[in-house]
Amino acid sequence: MSGDGAAAPRDGAERMRLAEADSGAVDWRRWGPYLAERAWGTVREDYSATGDAWGYFPHDHARSRAYRWSEDGLAGICDDQQTLCLALAVWNGRDPILKERIFGLSGPEGNHGEDAKEYWFFLDSTPTHSFMRWRYLYPRQAFPYAELIAENARRGRDDPEYELLDTGLFEGGHWEVTADIGKGSPEEIVYRVTVRNRGAGAAAIDVLPTLWFRNHWSWNPGTARPSLRLDGGALVAEHPHLGRRVLRGTGAPQALFCENETNLTRLYGVAGTTLYPKDGINDFVISGTDTVNPEQVGTKAALRYRLEVPENGSASITVRLADVDGGPLDARVSDALLDRREAEADAFYAALTPPGATAEEAMVMRQALAGMLWSKQFYFFNVQRWLDGDPSFPPPPPERRLGRNAGWHHFGAHDVLTMPDTWEYPWFAAWDTAFQCVALARVDPDFAKRQLVLLCREWYMHPNGQLPAYEWSFDDVNPPVHAWVAMRVFTIDGHRDIAFLERIFHKLLLNFTWWVNRKDTQGNNVFQGGFLGLDNIGPFDRSAQLPAGDYLEQSDATAWMAMYCLSMLEMALALAYHDPVYEDTATKFFEHFTLIATAMNSQALWDDEDGFYYDCLRLGDGSSMRLRCRSMVGLIPLFAVATLSDDLLRRLPDFAERVRWYLAHHPELTQGVAELDRTGVNRRRLLSIVGGERLARILERLCDEAEFLSDHGIRSLSSRYRDRPVTLTLDGINASVDYEPGESRSGLFGGNSNWRGPVWFPVNHLAVSALVRFHRYLGESTTVEYPTGSGRRHTLAFVAEDIARRLVSIFLDDAQGRRPVFGACERFQTDPEWHDLLPFHEYFHGDTGAGLGASHQTGWTGLVADLICSRIGLRHGGPPAAEVARSAELG
Repeated sequence: MSGDGAAAPRDGAERMRLAEADSGAVDWRRWGPYLAERAWGTVREDYSATGDAWGYFPHDHARSRAYRWSEDGLAGICDDQQTLCLALAVWNGRDPILKERIFGLSGPEGNHGEDAKEYWFFLDSTPTHSFMRWRYLYPRQAFPYAELIAENARRGRDDPEYELLDTGLFEGGHWEVTADIGKGSPEEIVYRVTVRNRGAGAAAIDVLPTLWFRNHWSWNPGTARPSLRLDGGALVAEHPHLGRRVLRGTGAPQALFCENETNLTRLYGVAGTTLYPKDGINDFVISGTDTVNPEQVGTKAALRYRLEVPENGSASITVRLADVDGGPLDARVSDALLDRREAEADAFYAALTPPGATAEEAMVMRQALAGMLWSKQFYFFNVQRWLDGDPSFPPPPPERRLGRNAGWHHFGAHDVLTMPDTWEYPWFAAWDTAFQCVALARVDPDFAKRQLVLLCREWYMHPNGQLPAYEWSFDDVNPPVHAWVAMRVFTIDGHRDIAFLERIFHKLLLNFTWWVNRKDTQGNNVFQGGFLGLDNIGPFDRSAQLPAGDYLEQSDATAWMAMYCLSMLEMALALAYHDPVYEDTATKFFEHFTLIATAMNSQALWDDEDGFYYDCLRLGDGSSMRLRCRSMVGLIPLFAVATLSDDLLRRLPDFAERVRWYLAHHPELTQGVAELDRTGVNRRRLLSIVGGERLARILERLCDEAEFLSDHGIRSLSSRYRDRPVTLTLDGINASVDYEPGESRSGLFGGNSNWRGPVWFPVNHLAVSALVRFHRYLGESTTVEYPTGSGRRHTLAFVAEDIARRLVSIFLDDAQGRRPVFGACERFQTDPEWHDLLPFHEYFHGDTGAGLGASHQTGWTGLVADLICSRIGLRHGGPPAAEVARSAELG
């Protein structure tokens, strides 16, 4: 069997499968966890006139209404075209509906925005999905749907969210539902479900592995309809393109069939197209209605198991999905396959774990990467078709032509993408995707590289060069981090894939040009861009239209562009080693960086009195106003840093000559670049916005525990504003910013996002990398007081290590055996069955490290795996990771 553990040493079995997949010889990635836990409430499914995606397709419709663009399910898998889906449904005998998908509150329903109200965890996955593990904690009592909605509606923004554990429901016991999934071959998938009774007394549970086709026939008249039927105890799926697939199960389950068609009668009070609609299996199991097809055919089917489980006992069922019918399923053979695949996964991650890492650190790394691999989803969205409507349905309202994403007619996605998560964000976000690729490159560099290129392809990138920001608004702008990430992925992969680097470089040239032409409105190399992913960090919405003649020059936008220049310079120099033609392009980005750096340091963004960078509001009457609020906006200039080595200048003489000429003939421009005219350690030259005294002054703020430095990383806003908010008056309107370490009390940008104090992983990761780069230039002789006011001085390498250690510590047991990520949730802190189930939140409380925002594997927090893999943050004060150091120097 190709790629099987029997054909290679166990520590190489998964590597062999990856190599086969990368070469195209064997498509080990064809089947994977490409189903979200939520497809309802997305922009794609919204056909309203008002753009109310949450209201147009609520959770209550999901069991009864066929999706147009994608599917969802629990522990779900599908092929990479989402033709055929396999997922889990369970029923505790008390709920009003089958548990087929995760429940949560929509944005308007939650007192802090959208919020999943369940507990599920991605515990394991190899990059080819040859082995995966998923766990769900399901109450034995009736699920309190109405109570969760009503209580959160009653609470305000100053109140905490009302969570499922707060209901006390788990005191009555729960089911621990674990799905183990393994591949015998690229087309053979073994799916075992184990239910453990975590409650007093014996109890019964229904377990329903469910197989269905994504509905594509309803929207496309004349399309051949696939079918599911029962044949010899097996579910047989027939599709004109996918072919034949067979699902067999252990034991003697009851086979139930319906159609993946909307229940028009329930939702709209009109006659339906079938007696057995999408919710037919649900209604039959819950109420015994005659809504399953007695002829045992359809487009959705389930194998129903009724399991009686003793107190603290467990029971398992197994199904196998394959392209050939292997006959009756032998659980012993299936268990042996899963055991073998798990052992291979253990070996794969053992090889990835750095020497000296603790068992806890290894667990955090593995669960973080597992969550990211589980969050890969099939993403289908054709904007032109969405705007025009489907031939067999009424046309969308005319308001759509002027609404969301109306300028993106070219956009047509039909791909597997890495998503931030599978519930809050079951759609891509451009800068999230970029950071996710850094961590994914640790386990599957080929996939990471293809993801970066994909977002730059012509069916994503706008013809004008803009990258789509995220589904809710492609027109918005995210920080341009793709070039930095491309170099990071290239480095992690061993500096080998020149073809990838060349390909992404040419794509990003288009995007860089878009930024220069569209976001430098005054042509002075100082940039705008909206909120740039930092949501409510300022006193007002930075994406809002300002009064006529006013405009905002942004410290972060300008610094992001300086960083973009340096990353493009780094790529051009790497390419120039192989093709001297790229020396000219390298010169262009070198010179452009000096223009931006000089502008940033000479046009009112730097405040010499405070020793910090601020946004500057330019008013129509010619006056200006610095927005003097110390936030991440003023720390981002640190990220634009790189060094030039003597060796590079020797190997690229044309580029070196141009640099020398430029230094001699444009001193007015190079003065804005920190210490470019002086050499540091090993005769390196520094390319940076900040250096010398300015660097020292900014670091004094960053390292101050009374300002930015917390026990768990760098805060996004100085905590000095805890009791002293920043206030300003603009056009007679008062605005203020105060330190909010946790959830936002403002509805700006939705309730589940806050940049006014919490710790966010992506910018922390960039800060760690920047400090390493500064250390390479400044060396061991340069130290800073760390923490500020402590009297202790350390190198910047030590500071980088310690900040990363603080970030990793969010997920580790402290001296009292408590994980900061769990906050005050005692069940997770003290119950050994829950304590090692880790959520990877969107961001973290600025004082306590408690997880906040999207809770179920928000992708960029998976950067913690990169920190652990590279040993940053684990050896306190130890040397920076080799690959970080190598990527810190141009050439």
